[in-house]
Amino acid sequence: MRITRETLLKIARETAEKYSRRNRGLICIYLTGSLLSESPLLGGTTDIDLVFVHNTEPPFEREVIRLTDEVHLDIAHYSQSFFYPPRNLRSSPWLGSFLHANPMALRDTGHWFEFTQASAGAQFGMAEYVIQRARQPAEAARQGWFALSSADLEGHPAQLHQYLSVLENAANAVALLSGVPLTERRFLLHYSERAEAAGRPGLYTGLLDLIQNEDTSREMIEPWLHNWHGDLKIAAMSKDVPQRLSSPRFAYYERAAAAMLDDHPQAALWLVLRTWTRAVLLSKQVSPGWLEACQQLSLDADKLQKRHAALDAYLDGVEECLDEWAETYGV
Repeated sequence: MRITRETLLKIARETAEKYSRRNRGLICIYLTGSLLSESPLLGGTTDIDLVFVHNTEPPFEREVIRLTDEVHLDIAHYSQSFFYPPRNLRSSPWLGSFLHANPMALRDTGHWFEFTQASAGAQFGMAEYVIQRARQPAEAARQGWFALSSADLEGHPAQLHQYLSVLENAANAVALLSGVPLTERRFLLHYSERAEAAGRPGLYTGLLDLIQNEDTSREMIEPWLHNWHGDLKIAAMSKDVPQRLSSPRFAYYERAAAAMLDDHPQAALWLVLRTWTRAVLLSKQVSPGWLEACQQLSLDADKLQKRHAALDAYLDGVEECLDEWAETYGV
């Protein structure tokens, strides 16, 4: 099948129509994510991000449905009560930001979407709301940093997972000053421009320093890919596997990483390391391949402890960035 944006939009509309016929409790379906851009494919793969809004509590929060190796549906389910009152979405980093970013309504019963988006979008760009959205992941990052010293985090995979979560939250605090949060596949592809927009380009290079100990290259990452794939497969067999690690997403991750290896190896590194660590943590098996990659990156258990102070300094820089932004805009 030749995959084009038009083909994908057609699938999205047909999916919305099919689910609407099956479930009269769906009051709204809207399309969000990369398909709204002109270049939704990365490595020849993409997902179709749909939000389903129900008039009752949905039976589950998320489902991932394979269409082909290259394309899957990623459906988030919410009760309409989650959006009430709409003005609260102005300070929502994720749901509010993506609702404001011109999603495409595919079903809108009683003009629910039209009203909710308009209410949430009013004053959305005011500095007061921008900084509220940005401070939430910044606070989560700081709390995560404290948790790294906690006895509750047992084992190297849990510690590295927490470490990467702290970095992800810190980067998204900066990203939210100029747009929507950064998503997993394109995280480091876009962080440089967001740090630049915030007037702190050094926050991008600072993050790179915290996940590598030398310049990352294809030659470094390529030997890891076989073991990464194997650990993703093991994790997908777990009865508790989250949708983000389910098998329909293998090609979505792997082909994206391969596509970035030459021109954006650090972006590929983030995607591999983030998903691989999640898989190892879920399977409760410290695989030799993952451990070897961590050692190459100086992210093994001993060296990770030594990065704690550097991570603290990085979070200080992010917090200073937010404070300066707030002062500039009089918040």
